[in-house]
Amino acid sequence: MRTDVLGIGFDNVDMAEAVERAQSLMETPDTDYVVTPNPEIVWLARKNPQLRQAIDSASLVLPDGIGVIYGAKILGRPLRGKVPGADFAQELFSKMAEKGQRLYLLGAKPSVAEKAGENIKKEFPGIVVCGAADGYFKEDAPVIDKINAASPDFLLVCLGAPKQELWMYKNRDKLKVPLMAGLGGSLDVYAGVVQRAPEKWQKMNLEWLYRLIKQPSRIGRAMRLPAFLIAVMWQRVRGK
Repeated sequence: MRTDVLGIGFDNVDMAEAVERAQSLMETPDTDYVVTPNPEIVWLARKNPQLRQAIDSASLVLPDGIGVIYGAKILGRPLRGKVPGADFAQELFSKMAEKGQRLYLLGAKPSVAEKAGENIKKEFPGIVVCGAADGYFKEDAPVIDKINAASPDFLLVCLGAPKQELWMYKNRDKLKVPLMAGLGGSLDVYAGVVQRAPEKWQKMNLEWLYRLIKQPSRIGRAMRLPAFLIAVMWQRVRGK
């Protein structure tokens, strides 16, 4: 049973359990997908029924961001800890490399996915990056055909929220991929285009603040975090 935070159900797992569950999903003949909602995505889903449906239909819903953890705690439904999407992918890549499994990268600007693939192969010798495509496509069918032809075990979909969640939900029956995950700007990080917050910022749960300092234009998005927490406190007061 999932833990409800403002109408979004999260799987109460730690990193090791999330990776283990993902590995199990990769062994099935079905196409499953993982979503990693942070407070911003939860906030968007409150007014977007299609996004909420896409999240609810995911096989694994991971709490990406300390705001979700705080929210669950305020509601008296504590989660075991945050499972950042980028870290989840890194752990999964390590397991895939041991088995020589296949990875396809979708999203970001032209050439970014290819560069990300090169860096991933260097860091995780043994993993097979079987294809890459940027996120600037107008029709789904040609992209889906290329992905299916490459026969990946895992598809990383980095189109940004809510596009990536809706895309996976819409196309899951057309894709011949055991598992896919929507991970926003992760390809930019893997390609070295964008730097993650230093480890000390991550440990202090201030990665969001580091990004805001580096990109002041994110202020509008950042303001959704206090709005999210206020909504959580109001929900707690109302007893729902």
